Amino acid sequence: MGNGKTTKLPITNYQLPITNLQVQPMSDSTPITPDSNTSTDQANGTVDRSAKTRQLLGMKGAAPGESSIWKIRLQLMKPITWIPLMWGVICGAASSGEFTWTIENVLKAAVCMVLSGPLMAGYVQILNDYYDREIDAINEPYRPIPSGAISIPQVITQIWVLLIAGIAVAFALDKWAGNEFPTITTIAIIGSFVGYIYSAPPLKLKQNGWLGSYALGASYITFPWCTGHALFGELNWKIVVLTLIYSLAGLGIGIINDFKSVEGDRKLGLKSLPVMFGVTTAAWICVIMIDVFQAAIAAYLVYIHENLYAAILALLIIPQITFQDMYFLRDPLTNDVKYQASAQPFLVLGMLVAGLAIGHAGI
Repeated sequence: MGNGKTTKLPITNYQLPITNLQVQPMSDSTPITPDSNTSTDQANGTVDRSAKTRQLLGMKGAAPGESSIWKIRLQLMKPITWIPLMWGVICGAASSGEFTWTIENVLKAAVCMVLSGPLMAGYVQILNDYYDREIDAINEPYRPIPSGAISIPQVITQIWVLLIAGIAVAFALDKWAGNEFPTITTIAIIGSFVGYIYSAPPLKLKQNGWLGSYALGASYITFPWCTGHALFGELNWKIVVLTLIYSLAGLGIGIINDFKSVEGDRKLGLKSLPVMFGVTTAAWICVIMIDVFQAAIAAYLVYIHENLYAAILALLIIPQITFQDMYFLRDPLTNDVKYQASAQPFLVLGMLVAGLAIGHAGI
C-alpha cells in the first residue's frame, strides 16, 4: 500500500449456492392466514371462561367440574337470580316516600338487599335444587347436586343456615326501622314458606304452571318490594295489592324459566305451561301477561294523577314488545336468555318508575 502499487484481491468466479429461488411480490390483497391452532386455543379459552362464569352465577350452559366447595355453594345459590329481588327492595324504598339519602338509610337498604338476595333467594334456590335433583339430572346435569359435586347433608346444612340467618336479619331490620309489629320478619317467614311449598311435596306449586309461576312472580316482586317499603315507611294493604297485581307480570317472567325444562318436566309429569299448552301458546301467554299487567299499573298511575310517571312506564313497555317479537316469540327455546337480557332491564326500570310514582302520590 505504501509503495504505490495496487493489490488485487483473488476473488474469481464465486457463485452463491442458491438456485431456483422465486420471490413473489405481496399485493394489498394478499391474505395473511393466521395460525389456526392459535385461533382455536383463543376461542376455546373464551368459551371456557364464559362457561365458568355461567357456572359461578348459576346460569344455563355452565361448565362442570368445579372443585372449590365455596364456589359450589355459591353456584347453588344462583347469584344471577338475586338481582331482581335486590332491585325490588329499591322499588319498595321508593314507594315508601320516606327514603332520604343518608348514610344510615343506605346501610339499611344494603342490609335489606343482602336479606332479599343472598339469604332468602339463596335459600329458595338451594331448596329448589334439592327437590329438583332428579329433573336437573335430565335438564342441567352439570348442576352441583346431580353432578355429585356436593353431598346431600352439605346441601341441607346450607339451606338451614341461610333460612335462620335470613329470619335473624329480618328481625334485626324490624328493630332498626322501629317497627312495632315485626313486618319484615313476617314477610321473610311467609316468603320462605312460599319458597318451600313451591319446591317441596306434597303441594309443590311448581307442578302447576299457573300457581308455580305466580308464586315465582310474587317472590321476585311482592316480597322484596313490601320489605323495602316496610323498612322506610308503613306497609298498607294498597301497596300489597298493587305489588300482587304487578306480580302477574312477574308470572310471565316465571313462565320463561319453564322453557329450559320442557323435556324434563314432560318426562316427570310436571304441568308447566309449556308442557300444558305447547311452546308457542305458552310463549304468547307469557308475553300477554307481562305486557297487560304493566299496562294496568300504568293505568292506575293515571287514575292517581301521576300522568308523567304513567307515560314513562307505558313507553318502557314498547321496547319489551319489540324484543318479544324479535326474539322470544320466534323461538322461545333458543332465545329465552337473549330475550330476558334484552327486555327485562325495561321491565325493572318500569317497576322503579311505578315505585317513585306511588311514593310521590303518598299512597
